[in-house]
Amino acid sequence: MRSFERSQLFLARAEQVIPLGSQTFSKSRTQYPWGVSPYFVQRAQGTRVWDLDGNEYIDFVNSLASVTLGYQDEDVTRAVAEQLQHSGVIFSLPHPLECEVAELICEMVPCAEMVRFGKNGSDATAAAVRLMRAHTARDHVAVCGYHGWQDWYIGSTARNRGVPQATRELTHAFAYNDLGSLQALFERYPGQIAGIVMEPMGATEPQPGFLQAVKDLAHREGALLTFDETITGFRFANGGAQAWFGVTPDLASFGKGLANGYPVSAIAGRRDVMKLMEEVFFSFTFGGEALSLAAAKATLQKLQREPVIDTLMRRGERLLAGTRAVIEQAGLSDVFAIGGHPAWTFLTIRDARGASAFEIKTLLMQEQHQRGILCLGTHNLSYAHTDADIDALVAMYADVLPLIGRALDAGTLRQQLRCEPLVPLFKVR
Repeated sequence: MRSFERSQLFLARAEQVIPLGSQTFSKSRTQYPWGVSPYFVQRAQGTRVWDLDGNEYIDFVNSLASVTLGYQDEDVTRAVAEQLQHSGVIFSLPHPLECEVAELICEMVPCAEMVRFGKNGSDATAAAVRLMRAHTARDHVAVCGYHGWQDWYIGSTARNRGVPQATRELTHAFAYNDLGSLQALFERYPGQIAGIVMEPMGATEPQPGFLQAVKDLAHREGALLTFDETITGFRFANGGAQAWFGVTPDLASFGKGLANGYPVSAIAGRRDVMKLMEEVFFSFTFGGEALSLAAAKATLQKLQREPVIDTLMRRGERLLAGTRAVIEQAGLSDVFAIGGHPAWTFLTIRDARGASAFEIKTLLMQEQHQRGILCLGTHNLSYAHTDADIDALVAMYADVLPLIGRALDAGTLRQQLRCEPLVPLFKVR
């Protein structure tokens, strides 16, 4: 049996100086059950990561979908090394890379006529909100999906502690694939909604015409549409989900896979709206940090040069088909389902047969870690994943899901746990 002793000891050390011992909720003990999980990665290469105890995993988290090409991709690493050795990191004036990467984004992304850079997806999406408010002279925002940590959005979730009530009252959620719920917000706040921020797709595909109807409704009401493509950008297609679905928003935010894991994000969109950035304040010292921009340039050029998206699609379809077959053969369709875009699929778990979804998820994670799989319920594929990696994941499901089914039928699922079950952080999709 795998041991996680060194991870646990180091987590105790880290928690003395870092709340939760992690910079990111989704990398913390809130998401990885105590006693049966790794808590720190020592190194990564390709599709593999190794924890502090020396355990090896095939990684389907890929740093929360920020790694699209694979860990330590040779082309990206070379570009970053050359930039570091020959030019530097940050300067007193802009570096030409800022323009070069912006031009690539404008070349690839349908809505992109101008671009500004941030460091996190939250930066770019918050900038979109500020731009929509400036453009429309309105304050309210309609949202659908997950949009980061900043006050304007997180205040509308259960994780709203510390956000002023006045801010919380300006953001309103609507349901995906339910145009009526969005229409109801415009009726409730007539002439007050600046725009819509939405993930164009998560676990569920848009119904035919839904995304275009959202755009049409926004424009009819004098509002703007922003696609939060922090994950879908450069993963669904070279031009993002907007290219995949053929619906061009006014603005879009990008992050994650833009630079294969290096910290850079972008807001892109219509020239007339983006020009407001000359007045709207969106400015910070590290927005033009050159190592991440070098990584972004190498990543985007590789996307243009090689069949990255086609490979993600093909491997994702293999994963979808294999996992669906496992679920069906195990008679567990009432417990598990898999869906989403092939490059970003979701294994969903329902409360079933006397157990909660979080109890079931905890047992799944306990057993997958023992079998060398790192996964949080989404499968964030990279170009480095092979057919053998996909088959190993499906084989893990073929081993573990029937085990869970037997435990559910026997009423012994809690007894199978060697840890306390996870508890929900907050629901975002």
